[in-house]
Amino acid sequence: MANQDTGEEKVVATNRKARHNYEILDTYEAGIVLTGTEVKSLRQGNANLSDSFALIKNGELWLQGMHISPYDRGSYANVDPVRSRKLLMHKREILKLDGKLSSKGSTLVPLKVYFTHNVAKILIGLARGKREFDKREDMAKRDAERAIRQRLRG
Repeated sequence: MANQDTGEEKVVATNRKARHNYEILDTYEAGIVLTGTEVKSLRQGNANLSDSFALIKNGELWLQGMHISPYDRGSYANVDPVRSRKLLMHKREILKLDGKLSSKGSTLVPLKVYFTHNVAKILIGLARGKREFDKREDMAKRDAERAIRQRLRG
């Protein structure tokens, strides 16, 4: 029997370094243009988002540096694992995003890849880089909250 369309979200890969290195200002959902073997490899969870980013070229949104391992049962249909992949968004969303990207220090960072309604999607964050003291401040807050939770429990 074929896979049922349950409508739930199945997360394939997340970019954990993104929230550590960047302050996420806004998030956007986009579709990904993939080949058949890339989809099969994604369904097996063979994706890596670290060191990847998105950019706008000629009015189109492109994902650079995302690694999708070649499908193990694929042959000539396998493509370059780190090739550029086109992202699908409405034209007006891309234009609005391009305007926001023009501000200094902003970039587009992929946060997670997932399947919803059997379609591969990517969550992209409009982000600004954190400075070193911001990262230390965030880690100190997390440690303090963890200590408070442990005291309340114990």
